[in-house]
Amino acid sequence: MNRPSASGELQPGLSRRHIMFIALGSAIGTGLFYGSAKAIQLAGPSVILAYLLAGAAVFVVMRALGEMILHRPLPGSFGGYASHYLGPLAGFLTGWTYILEMVLVCIADVIAFSVYMGLWYPDVPPWIWSLGITLIIGGLNLCAVRMFGELEFWLSLIKVVAICAMIAGGVWVIFFGFTSSGADGEPVRNAATGIANLWRHGWFPNGLEGFVAAFAVVMFAFGGIEIVGLTAAEAKDPAHTIPRAINTVPARILVFYVGTMFVLMSIFPWDEITGKSSPLVQIFGGLGISSAAHILNVVVITAAVSAINSDLFGAARMMYGLAMHRHAPEALGRLSRAGVPLVPVLLMLAAMLGGVLLHRFYPDGLFFTVAAMATFATVWVWLTILLSHWAMRRKTAGTAAQDRRFPMPWWPLAPLAAIGFLVVTIVLLGFGDASRPALYGGALWIGGMSLVYLCFVRGREIPLTTLAETGETRLARLR
Repeated sequence: MNRPSASGELQPGLSRRHIMFIALGSAIGTGLFYGSAKAIQLAGPSVILAYLLAGAAVFVVMRALGEMILHRPLPGSFGGYASHYLGPLAGFLTGWTYILEMVLVCIADVIAFSVYMGLWYPDVPPWIWSLGITLIIGGLNLCAVRMFGELEFWLSLIKVVAICAMIAGGVWVIFFGFTSSGADGEPVRNAATGIANLWRHGWFPNGLEGFVAAFAVVMFAFGGIEIVGLTAAEAKDPAHTIPRAINTVPARILVFYVGTMFVLMSIFPWDEITGKSSPLVQIFGGLGISSAAHILNVVVITAAVSAINSDLFGAARMMYGLAMHRHAPEALGRLSRAGVPLVPVLLMLAAMLGGVLLHRFYPDGLFFTVAAMATFATVWVWLTILLSHWAMRRKTAGTAAQDRRFPMPWWPLAPLAAIGFLVVTIVLLGFGDASRPALYGGALWIGGMSLVYLCFVRGREIPLTTLAETGETRLARLR
């Protein structure tokens, strides 16, 4: 079979509600429900500021991606833009680094899933849960894209409703306290905790060093949000759904991350969060609200499954896009009868099984190591998106502002500030003992993949103008 033709294109099976909830779900994952414990331990209450700074940069990245999607749709989204505006090597590195990011995030989510299950089944080896969820999600991703969209819609809906209810319940506890059962079974009125917990031990209890170290986890928490760009190829109405999904990013960050951190550290001393389970489960369990703890454990399990599902989807679509550019073996561009990139899904499944094996032999400390490595990959991808957008703006400098379909706000200050922030974040990885190996590993990855490109890929690319024209024709048809 030759390179996929028009008949072998990804099919538009994702509706407006699918896209909106994929966007919502991508902002609520393991980084919030599990990884936030490590971020809180490192930075204390100042982690709220870290989430705000990172969230602002993420919004700028997403606006840059949205403007490029509406200007010139390409298979593989931001990997294609890097090739088109920065050169084939940049596209190759961006695409494969994104795949690395998704592999690492999937492994982290699988680890988190096994930790959550340990609340109910502490005697079952964690790797058993990791293996089970890997096989289930892998099988689901072999079905038609509409099934993926439906599954992600309901999983994300559960997360959104639950996190809003948790925040509302936490606010009630802050201002009115709660009643629990004492040792004799009699109801005991607990004193309201109050927001004084946020500064009782200092806003920066571990100094600037702890605040900086937390960014390795904070940036990981937002990793995968760029999947919205990859859904454009299978969206029924991308010209309207993509901008709407991206414009909700600030509200999602404020509510789900800043709101959650504010509530959690107000009702429970931050220095008592252990990280042995989800901080949400620990906090409500520690307050004596055992039923809430078990309900929240169901929610965080749902979040982990949702994250694994969407990350596997994103990586498979990126491999398909790379194959379209001949930046990947031809087999990765072949679709099953259900319109799914079959080989990419199977490769992701194999990589996740490798993560299960690592978890089997290295159960302690693996999550933070994987998260730090994923942070490098995430920041690299975001930085490339911003640089691609900058190059696009330079090439289209003569375009009138009113003719841009989804223009970047606060140009050029916002992208310049975001680029500076992301560069500093990569450098800061080298200052933490735990995150420094991720920086070295990332440098080796970029160097090694550059050699692969120069030796085996260079000169084989398909002209990107052909792919761009195909994407623009499709967008016009769906607009």
